[in-house]
Amino acid sequence: MNLVEWHLRSLAVLTIAAVGALLITDKFALGQAAPGNYGSAISLGGHGWSSFEGGSATGREANQLEFSFRGGVATDYIYRGTTLSDHKPAAGGAIEATFGALYAGVAIASVKLPTQPAAEITFIAGARRTIADIDLDFGVSYFAYPGEISDSPGTDYWQAAIRADKRINEVFRVAGGFAYSPNVSNTGAWSWYAAGGVGFDVPSRFLPADIGVSFTGGAGYSWFGNQSLELGGFPLPAYWNWQGGVTFSYRVFNLDLRYYDTNLSKEDCFVLTGDPNARAGGAINLITNPEGLTSGWCKATFVAKISFALN
Repeated sequence: MNLVEWHLRSLAVLTIAAVGALLITDKFALGQAAPGNYGSAISLGGHGWSSFEGGSATGREANQLEFSFRGGVATDYIYRGTTLSDHKPAAGGAIEATFGALYAGVAIASVKLPTQPAAEITFIAGARRTIADIDLDFGVSYFAYPGEISDSPGTDYWQAAIRADKRINEVFRVAGGFAYSPNVSNTGAWSWYAAGGVGFDVPSRFLPADIGVSFTGGAGYSWFGNQSLELGGFPLPAYWNWQGGVTFSYRVFNLDLRYYDTNLSKEDCFVLTGDPNARAGGAINLITNPEGLTSGWCKATFVAKISFALN
């Protein structure tokens, strides 16, 4: 069995197991977890406005169509520790429809990437189920980048992901998840991503009415297969990313202040991102970076984000 077959079989097993647990298993009752607060959800490396991370199936009618909206602006658009907006401000919004355990949605976000797309448009679909007080979410996302420069092969790709959220008590939460893409950013390389995080919610009795304060943080690890021969045929650099911050909420509004970082060198950052403003002067690698180009797209970054969520 070659690597491609192994990864495809792994994805098939993951898909069957997740869908079976979320949709077929009826003997488990829906848990009574606290309603999800999208603004203070534990981030596991989802795309900023396209993933309703931390959403719960609790309280939803099985045969009722419901909608959720979210949007906001941020000083930077960080995805798994790397900027998708050249460390410039970004804006985005999303709409999601749910019907029982099933959901689907679409999001749009401003980006500034080497292929110069007009925007990032994400289509999502999946299922959520709360089993034994654990909120499970299995979803598939397709990332489209319309308007890319004509000589670009395009960077559209899809990804499957599963995550689990658990509330330990009134103040502590934990979350973990995995994501897989067979052809990340249309490079020919498969990618796996594993992440975990924790959250601490300040008890409401210590806060004014309608005010919420949550501290969350997490870390994730990305690893990749080989790119296509046209792009060099070598694997993209594996790396860690981590983040932590505080979210203040007032009714439907949220202010998130967060620190992001990775362990990528400036040279590997260029290899991963293709930063068009990369500079020479770094360590030369004859295979992956023969010019020794360096990028700051993966450096430590502080981000302020203002958003709203209507459920």
